[in-house]
Amino acid sequence: MVNITHKSSTLREAIATAILKVSKQETIDTIMARKVPKGDVFEFSRAAGLLACKKTYEVIPDCHPLPVEFTSIQHEISGLEVHIRVEVHTVYKTGVEVEAMHGAAVTALTMYDMLKPIDDGIEISTIRLEKKKGGKSDIKYAYPDTVRVAVITCSDSVSKGLNTDKSGDVIQERLGKHRLSVSCRLCIPDEFNVIQSTAARLIEEGYQLILFTGGTGLSPRDVTPDAIRPLIEREVPGIMEVARDYGQQRTPYAMLSRGIAGFAGDALLITMPGSPRGAAESMDAIFPYILHVFRVKEGVRHD
Repeated sequence: MVNITHKSSTLREAIATAILKVSKQETIDTIMARKVPKGDVFEFSRAAGLLACKKTYEVIPDCHPLPVEFTSIQHEISGLEVHIRVEVHTVYKTGVEVEAMHGAAVTALTMYDMLKPIDDGIEISTIRLEKKKGGKSDIKYAYPDTVRVAVITCSDSVSKGLNTDKSGDVIQERLGKHRLSVSCRLCIPDEFNVIQSTAARLIEEGYQLILFTGGTGLSPRDVTPDAIRPLIEREVPGIMEVARDYGQQRTPYAMLSRGIAGFAGDALLITMPGSPRGAAESMDAIFPYILHVFRVKEGVRHD
C-alpha cells in the first residue's frame, strides 16, 4: 500500500459510469414497472453500489480505507441501455476514483444478477471514470512560469562546516519535485544581523521565494523569525499555521516552532524548522499549494 502519510487532506470527488444493456424492450418495461421477480432493480442495485463504495478497500488490496462522506447513484434508461452514474466525495489524503468505479461496477453487476432470470442477453460495458477533482488535479494551474528561489540555512554548526546541510538538501529536493530550481543556496550563522542583511540583499536582487531553515525554535540562538519579521510588509499567517498543524499531527513539539511567513516587496519569505524532518514536513504541508500566491499576485484567478 502506498505511503500517503505525507499528504494533506483535501476535498476529493469522483464520478464514474457504467452501462448495462438488455436484449429486449420487455426487460426495460419490467424494470420500469417494478415487476422484476427478485425485487426493485433500481433500489437493490443502488444499495449494493453504496456498500461497494464504502467497502472498496476490503476487496482492492492497494486501496486505503477512507471516509466516504457522500455517495449518489443514479440510473438513466436510454433505449435498451441503463446508464449508471456514481458520484463519491471525501475529505482525505487520497482520491475516490476507484471507489466510484467499484460502486458503478457493483451496481451494474447487481442489476445483472437480478435480471438474468428474465433476460439471458444482458451485457455490462464501459465502466469508466468520467471526472475527478481534488488533490494535484486542482493545483496544476498554481505553478508560476518562473520563480527565483533562494534557500538559506541558518545554523552556526553548518556555516562553520561542522555539520552537513541536510535540511537545505531536503528543501531543494522537495522544490525539484514541484519543478522549481534553486538559484541561490547559502549557509549562514545564527546571527540576527547576518540573517536580516542576507534576506534584505536577496529581496533587493529580485528573488521571489526565499526559504529559511533553522532558528525558529526557543533556544537563545534561535533568532530567524525575529530577524525576518521587521522586513515583512504583509504577513501571511495561514502559511505557518498550516505547517504547524501538519507537524503537530506527527509530533507533539511542532507547536513550539515560531516560524513566520509573509511578503517583503515581491518576495515571499518563509521560515521553517532547522531539523531535516521539520523542514520536510513544512514543505509537504505547504507545497505546491503555496505557489498559488504568485498567480494571485499576477492577478490570475482560477475560480
